[in-house]
Amino acid sequence: MKKYAVQSNPFIVPTTDGKLIEEHFGLASIKSPLSIAKMKAPPHWSEPFQTPEFDEYTIIIKGKKQFIIDGEIIILEAGESIKINKGTRVQYANPFEEAVEYISVCFPAFSPDLVHREE
Repeated sequence: MKKYAVQSNPFIVPTTDGKLIEEHFGLASIKSPLSIAKMKAPPHWSEPFQTPEFDEYTIIIKGKKQFIIDGEIIILEAGESIKINKGTRVQYANPFEEAVEYISVCFPAFSPDLVHREE
């Protein structure tokens, strides 16, 4: 049994909002107790508020990303990162003119049943 797993074909998560999600490890790809995904969100993109049951770590690779947490607007740029604790109400957005690329790590692994998006 190998003691490592190389991911050369990440799972492309289907979306309808123009966001590209490439899951390298998680529930939809190479099974893992945490999920690691590379994401690209187009300009003027946003998601509804959510209150996930997982901690989420985000590292900005290119561009800027906006977070609204407890009414506070936080904008991160390339090279910056954030940890958002599970049970925190948050909205993710890219209200800017260029796409944002980032890495997202969720623990436990991301699952639609655990994200609790508001409609």
